[in-house]
Amino acid sequence: MAGQRQLVEWLESQGVLPREWRHTVAAVDRALFIPEVFEGGDIIADPEAWARSVYSDVPVVTQVNDGQETPEGAFRLSTSSSSMPSIMLEMLGLLGVCDGNTVLEIGTGTGYNAAWLSHRLGERNVFSVEVDPVVATLARRNLKHSGFRPTVVVGDGRNGHPEGAPYDRVICTCTMREIPRAWLEQCPSGRIVTPWGSSFFSGSYATLDVVDGEAQGAFSGYPAFMWDRSHRAGAGRISELYHHEKGVKGTTDIAPQNVIQDDPAFFTSLTVTDVWYRWCDADDDSGEATLWFFADDQKSWATVEYVPSAETYEVEQYGPRSLWDEVRSAFLGWHALGKPERSRFGLSADRDGQRVWLDEPHRLVGLK
Repeated sequence: MAGQRQLVEWLESQGVLPREWRHTVAAVDRALFIPEVFEGGDIIADPEAWARSVYSDVPVVTQVNDGQETPEGAFRLSTSSSSMPSIMLEMLGLLGVCDGNTVLEIGTGTGYNAAWLSHRLGERNVFSVEVDPVVATLARRNLKHSGFRPTVVVGDGRNGHPEGAPYDRVICTCTMREIPRAWLEQCPSGRIVTPWGSSFFSGSYATLDVVDGEAQGAFSGYPAFMWDRSHRAGAGRISELYHHEKGVKGTTDIAPQNVIQDDPAFFTSLTVTDVWYRWCDADDDSGEATLWFFADDQKSWATVEYVPSAETYEVEQYGPRSLWDEVRSAFLGWHALGKPERSRFGLSADRDGQRVWLDEPHRLVGLK
């Protein structure tokens, strides 16, 4: 049956297990942080499949819909998980901890990441904040069983944990729309790493170095983390959001797939912050597809119909906002700037808020 050694060997074979974290990963058994039943796994029904998931480099969803009872067939939103070990290592690499560092973790989850930090830095140097009391209780239990007792508190991670401050590092395991002022105050000289973005595109890490309470840094990676619960993006099945309303029809000469490529989508996300999209391929092997846009408040939607080899594409927009027009405008703005890659953008944050810039901090391009 699969075990921790298999996980370590796989991570090493992929070149994603840094030498400084190898002993920690090998010493902390992931199985101690995974429930007997999770989304797609049941230790009683199929113990071998359960172990394969636990000891593979895959995320394990441990809670849906904030733990609320979910009727059969209802939409299941993942709300807590054990992240892919390789993604955890990627974030810890960006965090760059050193012996003796104190770390504030936002989003305890199962406690697995806090256990790694406790093993590497000592449990007295690790503080973790979890918004969900049930998840926090389970994390404390998991950590105790693994031999660690870092400080785990229930609270809004946006407020940090002032009782343990100051910190040398802050690591956040949920996607944030902005850098909270409390983090800058509690980590006045150090580093902050968090998944960052808006509803349109949230696949970036923000790695910020903080000096005297002012942070500046770059975007990288392609994380897919759950949202800060107080600022989630919209989600759901199209069939539950679209009720056959009739919108305003038109056409566009912009191929819809072009606007959702990573670089233009990142740029669009800086201004179109409360709209999300979904690409749906036709089920008839025609190669056709529909690109849907939905506002987070569910009051507006838009579609662009993709047909291979077409030169223009049908558009339909419904609601108080013309979502395709907003996306199109941002896309053309990105073109006007010379189609910059995401790596050229940076983020600054201080007590007055955050600012996104292109190439130089004075060249602001999007306000969040």
